[in-house]
Amino acid sequence: MKIAMISEHASPLAVLGEVDAGGQNLHVAELSAALTRRGHEVSVYTRRDAPDLPERVEVEPGYTVVHIDAGPARQLPKDELLPHMGDFARRLRGHWAHERPEVAHAHFWMSGLAGELAARDLKLPLAQTFHALGVVKRRHQGSADSSPPERIGIERVVGRAADRVIATCSDEVFELVRLGVPRARISVVPCGVDLDLFDQFGPAAPRNHRKRLVSVGRLVPRKGFDLIISALVATPDVELVIAGGPAEGDLEHDAEARRLRAHAQRHGVADRVVLLGQVARKDMPPLLRSADAVVCAPWYEPFGIVPLEAMSCARPVIATAVGGLTDTVVDGVTGVLVPPREPEALAKAIRQVTGDPAFAQALGVAGNDRVTARYGWDRIAADTVRAYQRITRVGAAEGAVVGEGR
Repeated sequence: MKIAMISEHASPLAVLGEVDAGGQNLHVAELSAALTRRGHEVSVYTRRDAPDLPERVEVEPGYTVVHIDAGPARQLPKDELLPHMGDFARRLRGHWAHERPEVAHAHFWMSGLAGELAARDLKLPLAQTFHALGVVKRRHQGSADSSPPERIGIERVVGRAADRVIATCSDEVFELVRLGVPRARISVVPCGVDLDLFDQFGPAAPRNHRKRLVSVGRLVPRKGFDLIISALVATPDVELVIAGGPAEGDLEHDAEARRLRAHAQRHGVADRVVLLGQVARKDMPPLLRSADAVVCAPWYEPFGIVPLEAMSCARPVIATAVGGLTDTVVDGVTGVLVPPREPEALAKAIRQVTGDPAFAQALGVAGNDRVTARYGWDRIAADTVRAYQRITRVGAAEGAVVGEGR
């Protein structure tokens, strides 16, 4: 199958942990690689954000990244990209008119808008993965939400127009139905994990005598790192290692890093909080293996890849019961779920897991079993192809290339 991935701001070539570079970049990269391993031809279309980027980059697993000119050839915050989606769509249509894919798969709402505009005239079947929904972001961030005001309305239009919407968790399905997307046109396919990279038998990073918590993510308030810092007050024998954000030498210039350090100082736990900054992908598994528990405490989380990576390393997970985390972490089996924004509940869970090695080990073993059975990228790719086939087969049955939603 010839597949066109659209990921307007999240290039699979980006360095994870930088601004606007995170789970979506990883998802697009790993899914494209897994689809290529299964014999499919994959091209990823992303916006050119530097003038010296080549038009095409062949990535080692075998897929192609195509840089599309849309707006200035420099990095822009994703919330400023909407005015350039018309140009992005026109150039997509030009590419597809000469190199027609069998199915297009858009990632994020702006990619969905560009994909819908480009695919409509060509009658190409379009699958859509939102990765995050504006209505959820607005609910949790309120006035701090920096998304364009048009986002929620566009998501509603894109969701209803797509031939298939691929949700990453069950919580997202409920939100999509509220937006008017027919349940019959929604498939649930989660994010995955690299089982070869994140395994339980590799080396662990060095550590001191204290029990260690590890938390990973972009340095933004919604990730809840400050809540974990607050919980350290009631867990005096535990240290917290935070990985993510800019390079370690640039952390002093990062507003969120400064806020977290000040928060730790106010709570008297600054000597037990370590900010590593950006951690190379290859160094992440040893860091996770060094943890007594991996903690994920966001206010909300559309999916959350870090718990899967921790479980794949056979580490117990403590997570807030929000979004996709309620799908991946089975409370009391592969980890412990706690209410969001409650440091006291978080501290109790930390004491429970770090204070009972047998319980922690049982959670880790069960987590590894769950990830191995369900969340490897080859399994995710197979499920994604089944979603594609739902719209390409319907189109063929109707005697046209167009799928069921267009």
